[in-house]
Amino acid sequence: MLISETFYSLQGEGELTGVPSVFIRTAGCNLRCNWCDTPYASWHPEGVERTVAGLVAEVEARPARHVVLTGGEPMIAKGIRELADALRSAGRHITIETAATVAPAGIACDLASLSPKLANSAPDARLPDAWRVRHEATRWNPDAVRAWVDGYAYQFKFVVSTPADVAELEGLLGSLDRDIPRHKVLLMPEAITLEKLRERAGWLGELCKARGYRYAHRLHIELYGNKRGT
Repeated sequence: MLISETFYSLQGEGELTGVPSVFIRTAGCNLRCNWCDTPYASWHPEGVERTVAGLVAEVEARPARHVVLTGGEPMIAKGIRELADALRSAGRHITIETAATVAPAGIACDLASLSPKLANSAPDARLPDAWRVRHEATRWNPDAVRAWVDGYAYQFKFVVSTPADVAELEGLLGSLDRDIPRHKVLLMPEAITLEKLRERAGWLGELCKARGYRYAHRLHIELYGNKRGT
């Protein structure tokens, strides 16, 4: 498997914020989000080839029950299902962080962390028009999202830049024809700096209170800044 990085840290986002976890970040992504904070795994994927056995051994060397499979987009990674099966056999709790553009098809997973991308993710002029068209056509796959929701414990994480983004995500969730509890929808400020995070936290927190959504801070930005391996 082409792996961009592995590291041991505290989860910074979502329902398991603060839980010590081993992160396995695959290289490669089928999207090109303009604000991507891991371009080394998506816009310009880089990594080294690792075996499933080697990755499991690294996980078992850490004092953590939780593992996060992330990317890039882990669901397009060669060997991801074999890795998930091996981690399940090793007794680990598996969170998969995915844009939910690919259906799960039975993959071993204890928490599906679903992050469908909004229109604010569209790549800018750094990429050719063909990539922008591909990104727009790929970023929302309602059938895949339904398959995750129907088959797994899940959380939705949306990156929010402006209040207008909330109307868009409500439209997407409404189109699923599923009862999505609002406390399962986490809204995160779009920010890679502590200053921007705090600037957007105020109005987004108030919006969450008004609409019943869960505000999701980004603990890793607070603790470490926007750095690899955190």
